[in-house]
This record gives sequence, C-alpha cells and structure tokens, in this order.
Amino acid sequence: MTVRAGREFLSIPGPTVIPDAVLAAMQKPAVDIYSGPLIALTDGLLADVSKIFCTAGKSYIYISNGHGAWEGALTNVLSRGDKVLVLESGRFAIGWGEAAKMLGAEVEVLPGDFRRAVKPEAVEARLKADGKGEIKAILVTQIDTASGVVNDIKAIAAAIRAAGHPALLMVDAVASLGCMPFEMDAWGVDVAMAGSQKGLMTPPGLGFVAAGPRARDAHKKANMRTPYWDWTFRDGDVHYHKYCGTPPEHLLFALRAALDLIFAEGLENVFQRHRLLAEATRRAVGVWAEGQTIAFNATEAEERSDTVTAVITRNGETAQPLVNYCNEKCGVVLGRALGASEGKGFRIAHMGHVNAPMILGTLSVVEMAFAALGLPHGRGGAQAAVEFLAKSVPA
Repeated sequence: MTVRAGREFLSIPGPTVIPDAVLAAMQKPAVDIYSGPLIALTDGLLADVSKIFCTAGKSYIYISNGHGAWEGALTNVLSRGDKVLVLESGRFAIGWGEAAKMLGAEVEVLPGDFRRAVKPEAVEARLKADGKGEIKAILVTQIDTASGVVNDIKAIAAAIRAAGHPALLMVDAVASLGCMPFEMDAWGVDVAMAGSQKGLMTPPGLGFVAAGPRARDAHKKANMRTPYWDWTFRDGDVHYHKYCGTPPEHLLFALRAALDLIFAEGLENVFQRHRLLAEATRRAVGVWAEGQTIAFNATEAEERSDTVTAVITRNGETAQPLVNYCNEKCGVVLGRALGASEGKGFRIAHMGHVNAPMILGTLSVVEMAFAALGLPHGRGGAQAAVEFLAKSVPA
C-alpha cells in the first residue's frame, strides 16, 4: 500500500522545483540567434545576473552546470603553477580545488571540518604566513550543500584584508544565490560563480560567473585561458560571442521568467521566505533529534544554512530505509547524503520555488517515516514547524 499518487515533492538541493511559469516560458519555437529580441534578452539577462550578484562588474552566462562555471572562473584569472588556497567546510570547495589542480594550479587545502564553517581567523593566520605572496586565489563556498554549512563570506573577505594579502577571493554561490544575501562588491569578492538549477529556479544547464576589477586585471595575464570560457572573447561585439556559439535559447527564456518572478517577489522577501522555511525545518529536525537516532550535520546552530538542512544518523547507521519510505510510499524525494556522511543521512532542501505547504508536507512525511519504521525520534517535529511559522507569519 502506498499514498504516493499525486504530485511528487522534490526535496533535493538541485535541481529544484521549476515554477510552472518558467516551464511555460520554454514552450515556444526557436528564434533567429541574430535577431533583435534575442540580443535584447541577452543584454537584459546579463544586467540582471550582475544585479543578483550585487556587482557593478560584468557577468557571463555559460552553457554549463556549476562544475563548468568553476572552470570558467578559474581559467580566466589563473596561470599554470599558480597556488590556490581551498577553504574546507564540506565537499564542494574541495571539488573546486580538484578542478583547479587538473587545470595546472598548485592546490593547498586549509583543513576544516565537515560539520563546521570556515574560521576567518584561520584564513587570516595562513595568509599572514604567506610572506612571499605565493597564494594567488582563495576558493570557498558560501553554502556547501553536502554539509549544510553556511560560511560568512563578509568575514572571510575582512580576514583577507586584515592579513594584507593580495589573493583573489573566489566564491561558489551555487547553493545560495537568489536565496540569501550575496553582496559581491560590498564584501570584496573578486570572482563569484553559480548555476541555474537551485535558487534561480531554472533547469540545469546554465552557469554564471561575475568578475570584479581585480579579477579583470588578473585576466590580462592569465595563461589558463581557453577559447570557450574566455572573457575577452565573450566581451566581443557580435552576439554569438556572448555564448561562444549558438545561444541556449530556451534556457534563456526560462531564466528570464525565473528572474522576473524573483524581482516581482522582491529579493528581501525572497531571503525572508528562505529564512522562515529553513528555520521551520530546523525546528522539526531539532525535535526529532531528541530521540537520539539523528542529528544535524552542522553542529553550530548559527552555521546551518537557509537552503538545505543536512541530517546524519548518530551512530553511522544507514538512513536509506527512511529515504526509501518517503519516496516509495509517499512521493517525497529527499536528498542523499554526500561526502563524509554519504549513506549515513539525508538532506532536506528548502531553496528556490518552495513555500509553506511544500515544506510542511515534506516534514510531515519524514515524521511519518520515523513512526512507520519504528525509529526513535522526538515526537511533534512537524507541529513545531507549524507553530514556528504561525508565529512568524501572523494574520
């Protein structure tokens, strides 16, 4: 017996739920890639992507996922043999560093903790020890979707300045852009990158990179540059240069519709919606954790992200029966655990096109799974989420 019929709830941290208006925007014929309307669409999207990054600098749209945007960021500012410092707080900054190594960079990892955010004071200390200025760039995620940890990018940028170090600050905002504040220029970020499939509510396939003034200076002497990713080529006057070939028209139509939804809601309202739904999720998990079966992966409350909550089993048991129950019996697809907790937990996404009934429905099914499987858990987690939202969203 299942109660799965009906719309499936996709609660994974990417690709996220695509709004109906975004899906509908793609249901149109292809157009001439040299036509005025498509050129205007590109111009508007590039300006609005910079607006989302909060930068006066240029942004670039790639036909790629986030891993491609990693490469687009690295190759435009680094030379082979350059040293980069990777700030560990999960899985994805490490992955970005692995990409840099394959491209010819020398990579050093500043050791962190899969359950903790980057410590700005550790960054400052490492940079002060780099008296010869060998480190050319610093790689960090704002939110690591594997660990569920959020890093304080503003504080990390301040630590770099306090060290008096010239390294470029490069930030992966894949799991945060369009969901929480990202102040590229105000914080002093030199390069930022993201993808379309999370907070930007667009199908996978678009990668974004934004470049500040110091990054553009580094670009002039970078020798990792390759034709496809190269900013100089993409700055050309001809429209197809913007995509290094044929534009991904239907994904652009989708992105336009998604950004329109974000701007219509208002960025501050979008951020507040994510804060509230994330906290509702954390209230539920906090209650369930009283049963000693599960725990938050992120040990410190202030370091838990507003886009994904990573849950681990306390004694390293598999969480697969619970994940399977939610999916096969109820139609709720939870995120699999990644990195150090792979197979020993699950993730609940609350990013992008998500609202109260979607989150409350997901939380209720997880609690149902605990009960159906006889797993010890604190009871009333879903109710705690309801009560928090009722107080936070008054009549």
